[in-house]
Amino acid sequence: MIKEKKIKTGAFVALVCVTLLLILTVVLENVLDPTRNIMLFTVLKKGAVYALVASSMNLLNGFTGLFSLGQAGFMLLGAYTYAILTIPNASRDSVYYLYGGSAIHFSLPELFGGGAFGLILGVLVALILAGLVAAGVAWLIGLPVLRLKSDYLAIATLGFAEIIRAVFQWDKLGPVTNGANALKSFPTFSSFNIPGGLRLSTFVAFLLASVCIAVILLLINSSYGRAFKSIREDEVAAEAMGINLARHKRLSFCISSFFAGVGGGMFAMFANQAQAKTFTTAMTYEILLIVVIGGIGSISGSCIASFLYLATSEWWLRFLDSEITLSNGFKVPLLRNGFRMVVFSVVIMIVVLFFRRGIMGDKELPNLFMKRKTKAVGKEGAK
Repeated sequence: MIKEKKIKTGAFVALVCVTLLLILTVVLENVLDPTRNIMLFTVLKKGAVYALVASSMNLLNGFTGLFSLGQAGFMLLGAYTYAILTIPNASRDSVYYLYGGSAIHFSLPELFGGGAFGLILGVLVALILAGLVAAGVAWLIGLPVLRLKSDYLAIATLGFAEIIRAVFQWDKLGPVTNGANALKSFPTFSSFNIPGGLRLSTFVAFLLASVCIAVILLLINSSYGRAFKSIREDEVAAEAMGINLARHKRLSFCISSFFAGVGGGMFAMFANQAQAKTFTTAMTYEILLIVVIGGIGSISGSCIASFLYLATSEWWLRFLDSEITLSNGFKVPLLRNGFRMVVFSVVIMIVVLFFRRGIMGDKELPNLFMKRKTKAVGKEGAK
């Protein structure tokens, strides 16, 4: 009974925090000038996308104990699926001009009648299909790959991501993927801004990410989540308790890939284009770094680390990339293009040294709130 009360209270606290966060995004985007605060909204939107992808990676690496490095490949599948299905028919000839037009002759938002309703429904269906395509491919490659363990699984999934990137740039698939060229003209986060009214692009990014992360959290706290954790702790003991290892590993791999695919579609919405060369191994390493900094086994940690990582690397330290000359003509030493990443690397090393289990460890924000509340009640009772 006490445990159930704690779970309900924690869920309520999380719901209130997310609601306040969504309201805050709407207020910020409509009060602040987006042209003057472009980096703030860039970090917020990209951070929401990375929070989702990092959470999906944490589900696999942190909660199930499977070391996979194929996240960028699944994001690529999601991004291309979303883009291909949502490019308006009138724009297809200009997008696929090198290949004489597109092999796909429909657009989901137009298929659902166009307008605001068609846009919302078309984008939602396209994102779900993006996730399903990524999950379907994950199921296929999971059959042989999930027999491997540890570093071997990481190498195999990393190789898969590179193969997918090369295949999508193949000229023979040009009428579908547009070869090595970018796919453009599809609905983005900015498409949800109301002309002459509210700006909702950041709100939409946060809303989509919040819903997906909430589903991941519900899964982790379900019987399937407990099975995933038992596999992480001890495969032999988990199998002895009746858990089908192959089935649950494949399930975790597919679910993680589904949300990575949705994240890929959202990344295309953020970047206003989908291009295979964007989804490199460096992107996977970025996401893995976010998971480690936030805490392996903590979804809250992945979300917090996503925003901190992007804000530090792309915004707060940007001034270090340009020379600064003082009024007396003295040039500040070391400041030049690329110095930002040197300082950022030092910051990461310091964080890892002081937070060896990550910022949140394996704890979630509601759990911390509940602990403080329990301690406060205990002190009052002692008095």
